[in-house]
Amino acid sequence: MTFENSKYSNLLDYKKVVFPFGNVYITKQFIVSELNEGIHVDFTMVSELIGEFSEDISNDIRIGYIANRLNSYSFEPQLWLDFNNDYDFLVASAVVTYSDFGYLNSSLEKHFFKKSLKRCHSLDEAIAWMMELDELKSEVNS
Repeated sequence: MTFENSKYSNLLDYKKVVFPFGNVYITKQFIVSELNEGIHVDFTMVSELIGEFSEDISNDIRIGYIANRLNSYSFEPQLWLDFNNDYDFLVASAVVTYSDFGYLNSSLEKHFFKKSLKRCHSLDEAIAWMMELDELKSEVNS
């Protein structure tokens, strides 16, 4: 299920940004990415994403990240190490997978991400988990 087709798109304020490689949605609590089939996520792409949201994401806010993997694409797990060293605004990440292979790949990524990374089988599960995080509850109430 896409973010725009979920119940949360009607419940939460969000900003949608369309990139050549997929769609990204930013809410006050978390970011959701829905990337295109067959792309390869590298540091250049991540830098482009960060650049787009630099006004929304400052060093003093805390936000979560949800990768809604509707499509198959490759991802360099090493990016999590680089990201952790360069940025510190993410409190946690959730990866929504729709296949056993995707779940296995997200298990590998879990070893590279220094913070909490939850593997989920649905977007609803990921968003519900994200909204229950203590670090993000304070963002909702501020």
